[in-house]
Amino acid sequence: MSETVSYTVPGMHCGHCEQAVSEELRSVAGVESVDVDLETKVVTVVGSRLDDATLLAAIDEAGYEAV
Repeated sequence: MSETVSYTVPGMHCGHCEQAVSEELRSVAGVESVDVDLETKVVTVVGSRLDDATLLAAIDEAGYEAV
């Protein structure tokens, strides 16, 4: 069963930001898809058995902070 988690990542402002965050999140086990909306700064992750701490760590690894 899939679940959806969303984070606001205020530091994203360009395609490079979107790509960096998406790549890190896609490398997390259980992640099926990642959608980044640069206009609203919202990252939506869909997957199974998603771990909040692991997803936040992936965003941090990409160089951004989720709030």
